[in-house]
Amino acid sequence: MLGVAAVALVTTGCEGPGGVPAGPGGGTTPPAAPSQSSSAAPSEQPSASASPSGRPSESASASKRPSASPSDDGKPAASPSATPSARALMDDGDENEQVRELQARLRQLDFFDRAPTGFYGSITAKAVKRFQNRRGLPQTGVVDEATWRQLLAVTKKPTAAELKPATTNKLDEPDPRCKQGRVLCISKESRTLAWMIDGRVVSSMDVRFGSENTPTREGVFAVGWKAKDWTSTIYHTPMPYAMFFSGGQAVHYSADFAARGYAGASHGCVNVRDKAKLSALFDQVKVGDKVVVHW
Repeated sequence: MLGVAAVALVTTGCEGPGGVPAGPGGGTTPPAAPSQSSSAAPSEQPSASASPSGRPSESASASKRPSASPSDDGKPAASPSATPSARALMDDGDENEQVRELQARLRQLDFFDRAPTGFYGSITAKAVKRFQNRRGLPQTGVVDEATWRQLLAVTKKPTAAELKPATTNKLDEPDPRCKQGRVLCISKESRTLAWMIDGRVVSSMDVRFGSENTPTREGVFAVGWKAKDWTSTIYHTPMPYAMFFSGGQAVHYSADFAARGYAGASHGCVNVRDKAKLSALFDQVKVGDKVVVHW
């Protein structure tokens, strides 16, 4: 079991065990893993969870299941803009393009005050509750057929720029573990990185994470070592301004993220798309500084 855990640690990242030397000032080398052949892969792969998908009615309880019958073919709506059916519900934990459209539509009405992420978390649930309250609907924070129908009626179909804007994502409330010391506070829900010192936000930037198959680990870590110019020994792609915090996982600049935004995903690293901001941050962060990755 220990061997399996070691392999998982070093393979769900952007870097291989052989390419991670001891870092200056106390950097550490990840545990060695059994040799494996790794073929070169594209620099980024789209997230497996990023495609539109409906919530099957079988997963909902009888009390939450709408009275309307499903479509004749028994399949969910073909696109987020299609007329909602019993399978078009959205709830906490969902991550797909329909959630992104929901967020964009709520943003048109000033109920959602950040860039759409496609992830349905507490921030989205609060926005849905505010909309439901305004429309006289039960304030459940869950998108049922009635909520979706009313939202479609009072908003327009989001443009590509509304769905994936270039603007910086708004920070959420910092995790309590981020409020003391020097911390890279990374939120998966708001998709942001905040550089914090003693509870004060010094700078912030947009980030993206690994796909469902190569997830970015959550928890409390420390910067083990840094490399201004680094190339992945697994994927042979550039990783400028890399700050490694968990085995082969690091915060680093991604040209792919800058070009495609959230249409892609990393291999487990925390990608940053603003190179200038990350360059300034790289000069400030020291080996040993805390890293907190949370929802």
